[in-house]
Amino acid sequence: MNMFSYDFMQRAFIAAAIIGVVAPLIGVFLVQRRLTLLGDGMGHVALTGVGLSFLVGSAAIPTALVLAVAGAILIELIRARSRAAGDLALALVFYGGIAGGVFFTSLAGGKSSTALNQYLFGSLSTVSTTDLIALALAGSAVLGVLAVFGKELFAVSLDPDTAHTQGIAVTRMSALLTALAAVTVVIGMRTVGLLLVSAIMIIPVAASQQLTKSFRASAQGGVVVGVIAAIGGLIASFQLDVPPGPMIVFVALGIFLVSAGAKSLRRTR
Repeated sequence: MNMFSYDFMQRAFIAAAIIGVVAPLIGVFLVQRRLTLLGDGMGHVALTGVGLSFLVGSAAIPTALVLAVAGAILIELIRARSRAAGDLALALVFYGGIAGGVFFTSLAGGKSSTALNQYLFGSLSTVSTTDLIALALAGSAVLGVLAVFGKELFAVSLDPDTAHTQGIAVTRMSALLTALAAVTVVIGMRTVGLLLVSAIMIIPVAASQQLTKSFRASAQGGVVVGVIAAIGGLIASFQLDVPPGPMIVFVALGIFLVSAGAKSLRRTR
């Protein structure tokens, strides 16, 4: 039977396409600002939100989204005062986020531990129609914000000091970018998983940068790679009956290696 004949696969592919488009568009700013590990930190905060949703019986996506955005803004405010303090806060988020997620999930008991694995590594069958609508709305919101504030975010990512002299609110734009990263993490947790979603934000951009020179071209190429990796990883996960997150990352890594090889060959010639 064709995989697209299954309703859950149709929903999974739509969700994967959304994350394949949105994640690299945020990732290109994170790469430019050398904040490639920020997505991991946001994933850990969102993990606490997922565990808390199990405990109180709330919906996982809204709960994770609220905690992730709040954590993102807090970290960026700390970073605005001191870079060293901000890096320390990010590290604390790494450790505290995982601990909080496991703690709340343990308190919830029942089948929560099994459900937690689906959020950690992604799952083909857990994307409901309600989840898909929420992901589509969140993805549209991220794209809308980028359309309005894209130039300011680029200026801040390129050179914060110069952006400040141009009258751009650097702290606000930085906090906005961090919040967008948090939203993107929550968008991708259903298909890629919280522990791996940061990879789909960064690896497609890194692969695109091997063959492009401008920021815009890197973003556009990253979207192409992101969609290919997301769709290809889902197909592979269905055929092999494994979680989609690792397969999506493997496909993205494979494209990066091919791109790096092509770049090296071009230099040699």
